[in-house]
Amino acid sequence: MQSEANNTKTAPVSNFIDWLEELLNISLINLGESKLTIGLLLTLIFSFIALFVISEWLRRLLVNKILKRYDITTGTRQSIGTMVKYLLILAGIFSILQTNGIDLSAFGVLAGAIGVGIGFGLQNVTNNFISGLIILFEQPIKVGDRIEVGDVTGDVIKISARSTMIVTNDNITIIVPNSQFIDSQVINWSHSDRMVRFNFPVGISYKENPQRVKEILLDVAKKN
Repeated sequence: MQSEANNTKTAPVSNFIDWLEELLNISLINLGESKLTIGLLLTLIFSFIALFVISEWLRRLLVNKILKRYDITTGTRQSIGTMVKYLLILAGIFSILQTNGIDLSAFGVLAGAIGVGIGFGLQNVTNNFISGLIILFEQPIKVGDRIEVGDVTGDVIKISARSTMIVTNDNITIIVPNSQFIDSQVINWSHSDRMVRFNFPVGISYKENPQRVKEILLDVAKKN
């Protein structure tokens, strides 16, 4: 009697496991000699999420802990960290696909379709991405630099794959496409020297004492 009761209890569990296995093995599409099942799709999603989280964590560790021990500027540290992150993501994507038995040759058609898409609608995105890589390698600008590009003047706070964030004197964040730094003239006030001079024109009455005005301005500058 007890054996029959145990079999009755384990039957729903076994049925659920069988149903779950059947659900996860449902084929969605064929990728060459491989099949993309629901289970494989979920595995890829979680793997890619983990890859991006870990690569970002390693980037921050490299920039804020390891490279900070050496005499390297903040902008250079950020550039090195970003390049290492991109390399880890690229290597991780191929590793995940190969580990899960995805036929990479099937992505040849996908790459061709992406190429057509780039030719028609993704030119600006691709241009900005490549420009971002050039900026990271050549470092005409770095995080912390005081720059002027077009009508925008401010401090570089972040260089990403597509754009660069600049904060103005009014604490306004402006997002500038990376291609603009390659195609346009860029003035980098702090490229060779971190000491930057600011000009603040001050209008005063002709009857005021210039020496007294100078003393007041210097006093205000020292307090700020």
